[in-house]
Amino acid sequence: MSETTTKRPTHTVFVVEGEGDKTTWTEIGALWSHDDRKGFNLNLKAMPLSGRLVIRERRANTKAKESVGA
Repeated sequence: MSETTTKRPTHTVFVVEGEGDKTTWTEIGALWSHDDRKGFNLNLKAMPLSGRLVIRERRANTKAKESVGA
């Protein structure tokens, strides 16, 4: 197994639907950079059919909602 597949993800991938008070953020995956910093690995648990993808830097020991400021 290569090092890029064993490193911890640095970002969380969300699908975001709605606006304002009706916004929902659903975590659907993770992202991390290659060692040469010329690409990324993207691991999705689901493929959204609607909404927008948002990739946010992970913060240590916080829940997903807190890390995105929702």
